[in-house]
Amino acid sequence: MSLFLIAALPFLGAIFPALLIRAGRNASASAAGLTSFLAFTGLMIHAPTILAGGVVTARFDWLPVLGLNANFMLDGLGFLFATLILGIGMLIILYARFYLSRHDPMGQFFTYLLLFQGAMVGIVLSDNILLLLVFWELTSLSSFLLIGYWKHLPEGRQGARMALAVTGSGGLAMIAGMLILGHIAGSYDLSVILQHKAAIQASPLYLPALILILLGCFTKSAQFPFHFWLPHAMAAPTPVSAYLHSATMVKAGLFLMARMWPVLAGTPEWFYIVATTGLVTMVVGAVIALFKDDLKALLAFSTVSQLGLITMLLGFGTKIAAVAAVFHIINHATFKAALFMSAGIVDHETGTRDIKLLGGLRRMMPITFGIALIAGLSMAGIPPLNGFISKEMMLEETIHTVWLDSHIVVPALAIVGALFSAAYSFRFIAHTFLGPEQESYPHSPHDPGPGLWLAPALLVVLVVVIGLNSTTVAGPLVKAAAGAVIGGELPYFKLKLWHGFAPALYMSIAAVLGGLLLLALHRHLERFWNALPRPEAKVIFDAVIETLTALSNRVTDGLHNGVISRYAAIMVAFTVGIGYYAYATGSMGAPTRVPLPATIIPIIGWICLVGATLAIMWFHRNRLLSLVLIGVVGLIVSMAFNYLSAPDLALTQISVEVVTMILLLLSLNFMPTETPVDSTNGRKLRDAAISIVAGIGAGGLIYALMLRDFAFPTISEFHLANSYKGGGGTNVVNVILVDFRGFDTFGEIIVLGIAALVIFALTESVLATKVRAYLLNRKPHWPQSGDAHPLMMVVVTRVMMPIALMVGAYIFFRGHNQPGGGFIAGLVVAIAFLMQYMASGFTWAAERQRFYYHATIGWGVLIAAATGLGAWFNDMPFLTSDFGYLHWPPLEEFEWATAMLFDTGVFLAVLGAVMLTLESLSRFAWQPGMTQEFPMDINPAREALRQFVEETKQKMAEKGKTIDTEKGA
Repeated sequence: MSLFLIAALPFLGAIFPALLIRAGRNASASAAGLTSFLAFTGLMIHAPTILAGGVVTARFDWLPVLGLNANFMLDGLGFLFATLILGIGMLIILYARFYLSRHDPMGQFFTYLLLFQGAMVGIVLSDNILLLLVFWELTSLSSFLLIGYWKHLPEGRQGARMALAVTGSGGLAMIAGMLILGHIAGSYDLSVILQHKAAIQASPLYLPALILILLGCFTKSAQFPFHFWLPHAMAAPTPVSAYLHSATMVKAGLFLMARMWPVLAGTPEWFYIVATTGLVTMVVGAVIALFKDDLKALLAFSTVSQLGLITMLLGFGTKIAAVAAVFHIINHATFKAALFMSAGIVDHETGTRDIKLLGGLRRMMPITFGIALIAGLSMAGIPPLNGFISKEMMLEETIHTVWLDSHIVVPALAIVGALFSAAYSFRFIAHTFLGPEQESYPHSPHDPGPGLWLAPALLVVLVVVIGLNSTTVAGPLVKAAAGAVIGGELPYFKLKLWHGFAPALYMSIAAVLGGLLLLALHRHLERFWNALPRPEAKVIFDAVIETLTALSNRVTDGLHNGVISRYAAIMVAFTVGIGYYAYATGSMGAPTRVPLPATIIPIIGWICLVGATLAIMWFHRNRLLSLVLIGVVGLIVSMAFNYLSAPDLALTQISVEVVTMILLLLSLNFMPTETPVDSTNGRKLRDAAISIVAGIGAGGLIYALMLRDFAFPTISEFHLANSYKGGGGTNVVNVILVDFRGFDTFGEIIVLGIAALVIFALTESVLATKVRAYLLNRKPHWPQSGDAHPLMMVVVTRVMMPIALMVGAYIFFRGHNQPGGGFIAGLVVAIAFLMQYMASGFTWAAERQRFYYHATIGWGVLIAAATGLGAWFNDMPFLTSDFGYLHWPPLEEFEWATAMLFDTGVFLAVLGAVMLTLESLSRFAWQPGMTQEFPMDINPAREALRQFVEETKQKMAEKGKTIDTEKGA
């Protein structure tokens, strides 16, 4: 299976669990499980190649100019992590199916889970650091959704925000580090970067790049002092904790350190930063874990400690330490996922995770006890389980590590960390399952069905099997992954339980005995711990956030005082200053172009333009007159475009002007007739000075540019030469929009649609508040017409409607070869519809609306996207157009072009966005009970006759007579 498909499957499958939830929880979970299974199967197809030391690659040049290529690489390290992500992911899906209650939106949960899974797979398979960064940020966003899945819990929302803030900040730092690394290596492809160890470590930018990249790794893997987000993320459902915090998200930082090990490790800077951070994290996490009463909090800090252990091993920089780190990554994923799921079972069946309320569960929950016992003993490093082997390898490496000329510091602290690790592991088992039974539990304890305990049971089977036969079961995978980390020849090592009576064995025994002693003295130590003054990381984090918020508020309040003219003055002055600096310090060649002769038409246009601008300044307090004058300016600019042989721009400008004028007229309906009086003459002089300087600067810059040729050939030459033979059209502007720069246009119609939907949502939310009452009872500032819907205007707009639609169709179909196109046609048709709203009223037009503008936008974007996707089936880039000629008797030969389909999407998106926006805003002006509430397609003569009959009937009734109204009518 292609690596592209393996990486894409979780994303493609993420939609199905949410869609199939209507078919039942089993269907939703099965869709998620099948997606992971297919990706896992595709991964296993490459297992023989990877375990034999091979590498599988897939390359696609996405944006080669920027160095962003969709390149994927599957080596031993990527295979190890992808196996953990997909394999444990399937078990988590099974566990979550039976863990989540019927009130939880399960389809949404599995959608979030698959999105996260896809992001993690993308990280471990990426062969381009820019692509890796994209997936890296996706893990932060998708984990935010998972951690905050239980929206009703404030702790969940806070934990999600904290995780996003910490990991997102680290990700920003890592982006800078990766860019520096790519700059040093001359490429953003990982396979190229990994070949430039000497150049990278000799570069003066090595240390900044190292620190920035490690910040991203440390924040993601919860290393001290960024460890505090992980325990607060435990407010998520247990399946999330078991997945994110054992085998996936927190391992992303470890993966990246292991991936960059060949080029970044082996220097004193790497050793002292990475090894010291890992060692401190291991000890701090282990000590805190021992005194946590919440089962998941205990496991969270134990995860922090175990991640610190792996980080420390990678920081040592030796080959055998890298092997030990890889092996412990496997072991930790197996026993920690099983422990999290065991804690979830206890919480699910007893109704509490508080160790103080538990105890004595071994008889009532024997299956859960067996699973937790094996996994907990493995975490404590008890033989013959897998955790014992990797722990001994770690202790052996600490003996040979020198830190600041001391042979004692690292082994001593490692023993302390191992001792506390054993102690919290023993406490998890003893205080939850052993000891006397409680008199009462929140819920009656009992083992759940196989759906909950099957997944952790499979993991503890691996714990035992790897421990008993690690060379056969885990050896090939460890060798393949460690070989990818080291990037060279592997050292000699053996994964076995017995290494003889070595110092590491005695250290391990001391740690276990010390752990039992700490467990026995736990009650006394806990009193001391509670009395000990210590800083809380969460309190510090909250204080930092509050300080930054207060500082930003002070800066904002100082700059933003609500006066728009002040904002404009600051921006314009800053821009002019930069422009003047560039002019004063730069150089400019002599003019190379001859100006066009100033004939009478441009002079008249210039005089009119300046006159209209000066008139706007003079009459600026009169809002309506200013609006009219702005329309005059737009009209003159449109005429200038047409005079300078740019009819497409002229048509677009005029269409936009009309739509904009209607929008501004709607706004004027809610505003006073005049603007407030300017405050001081000093402000007027300041604004005038800035405006004059800005005008001179902008005019001078444009004049200087237009008189000089560009240093390089312009892209316009390419467009002119290839418009017809490459795009099938002679209208270069339209071909640029729908072909050469079609992707830009596609993005623009998406943004336009989003803007319209946002305006609709805002107006809906505003009209649902007491603002609606104000609108219904307001008194307009402007004089109102005696006839809200003049008959002549109604008649004219009805007659103009088909004509305007025909003009729009004509402009649309001629757009590929003559001035026009989908954008202009969309505006013209929108204006035709708007005329009906203006003439006949909102209610009349809305009642006759045959389609929804939301759907119009959606269909437009969908048609444009489908046109682009169609190019892929012909092995061409997205949105590449095709064209040809068709002879269809009795018609003459005519041209067809796929760009017309794309232009159709543009037309629909523009039409829908404009109509939805102006319809939404016009609802503010609609008032029930006013004239516009009544339909306009009435027969005035019939209404007059009916009124005459009613008046006659009333008079006759007063005289005691009746009239046959049916006959009279």
